[in-house]
Amino acid sequence: MGLKGGGGLERKSKTSDKIPESSLADIALLLLIFFMLTTVFRTEQDRPIEWPTAEATEQIDEKRDRIMYVWVEQNGDVWINDRLTPMEQVSDVVQPAWQASGRRLVISLRADANVPYRFVNTVQEQLQQAGAIYLVFATDLERRMARERR
Repeated sequence: MGLKGGGGLERKSKTSDKIPESSLADIALLLLIFFMLTTVFRTEQDRPIEWPTAEATEQIDEKRDRIMYVWVEQNGDVWINDRLTPMEQVSDVVQPAWQASGRRLVISLRADANVPYRFVNTVQEQLQQAGAIYLVFATDLERRMARERR
């Protein structure tokens, strides 16, 4: 009956204290697929503005990571890449990004058609103070052309 002299039972199989290495690659691949499928990449959010009209426009042929979106709303709120920024601090936010881009950052100024000019002028002065020289005024025509490309 398998009794030893000590009166106990003898085990037929011994468990290993090692982790099986053959399935680690499969587990890593499954985790990678899981995170790739469940990750949500944030896209820019349109602000509710009335776009200014234009007769003609030129498309920006830059990568999205080289474009900074500056929104100016009717009440004077300034949004830089989906973050509310006080108008007096626009240059403080833009300048480090401008320097980090190797001075290749394109600023897309998207102002409501009914924004008082003094707000747009103040934002422009802040951008000049930051050293940003590539400035594009976004219009309704450009927005429609960008949607057609998608």
